Amino acid sequence: MTNHIVEINPSTTVYELLNEYPELEDKLIEMAPPFKKLKNPLLRKSVAKVATLKHISAVGDIPLADLINKIRKEVGQLESTEDYEDEIYFSNQPDWFSEEIIKISLVEGESHDINEMTVVAVLREVKNVKQGEMIELVTTFLPAPGIDIMKSKGYSVWTTKGEVNTIKTYFLKK
Repeated sequence: MTNHIVEINPSTTVYELLNEYPELEDKLIEMAPPFKKLKNPLLRKSVAKVATLKHISAVGDIPLADLINKIRKEVGQLESTEDYEDEIYFSNQPDWFSEEIIKISLVEGESHDINEMTVVAVLREVKNVKQGEMIELVTTFLPAPGIDIMKSKGYSVWTTKGEVNTIKTYFLKK
């Protein structure tokens, strides 16, 4: 264990956490398997800087307070008594949704680069959609960092559970 510099809370990024506590990498991947791509140094430098513990909680379907306290315990920090609110990513179908305006459909694992994070693929493709058009993303996990990035860029986002073990996320360019 190292002397802690990073306080572990919902907004702590994966980059900050692993930079200070590299021994946590396998533990994070165990809790949220989609983050195994972070072993790729290029992805670790990009996605890890925006992915937070809030995102790992959502992707791994682990209550945020439990995740934070497990990690704090691993590194020798006191457990938190704070009651963190879990982010809700799933909702009812919005009025703006229509299959007719889906212009691009991205399916996890069908990218040219197998190591590419889905958020990178979405960010690459957004320049190919016009206002009022959508990108559909089909994954086996909740792409929480990508959802938050796209919301911050002004996109409307809807996430729903698809067929067995799939999650569909729609990004509408406003």
